[in-house]
Amino acid sequence: MQYTTKALTAETWADFAALVEAHNGVWGGCWCMGFHPEGVGRGHTAAGNRDAKRAHTMAGTVHQILVYADDECVGWCQYGTPVELPNIQNRKTYDLASVEAPRWRIGCIFTATKHRGQGVARAAVGGALDAIARAGGGVVEAYPEQTAERPPQRGAYLHTGPEALYERFGFVRDRKIAKWRWVMRAEVPAAGITDRP
Repeated sequence: MQYTTKALTAETWADFAALVEAHNGVWGGCWCMGFHPEGVGRGHTAAGNRDAKRAHTMAGTVHQILVYADDECVGWCQYGTPVELPNIQNRKTYDLASVEAPRWRIGCIFTATKHRGQGVARAAVGGALDAIARAGGGVVEAYPEQTAERPPQRGAYLHTGPEALYERFGFVRDRKIAKWRWVMRAEVPAAGITDRP
């Protein structure tokens, strides 16, 4: 399958919203707000999360690559600066290490149910890394789950992606922050920025 990618913007909001709505708001109605400063959980509703995500999109304070199969949005990869995406899992353990902050973080990845296992996540991460390169590159962190040497996770969806996905893009383990979760890092070189029609 050949995929195309686009940034989440006011123009592509409807495509993103259709995908989220088709999956019941995603993970209990988070609307991909978990990594944003507002977060999700207690005191938040699916409708409130939707409104917050839309506000970020309209204000241009979100970085997210949408993946398309023909004209249908079938997945995404969220990325941003640590200020844009401060909420990561296992934060207490993460903060124990004295490591220079990354320039960018990859937050969550999502693939439509009927398109899983077909390369959507790889296209999404690749699109995000291309966008990061065009924005000047730098150190990028991801927080995937280890799947090797781990019991099968029946019905589980790895919303930060599997470790093997990032290895394909040159990410390496930096440190462990939970039993099955790692901080992985890669240095993305800046791409030459040219005007394109």
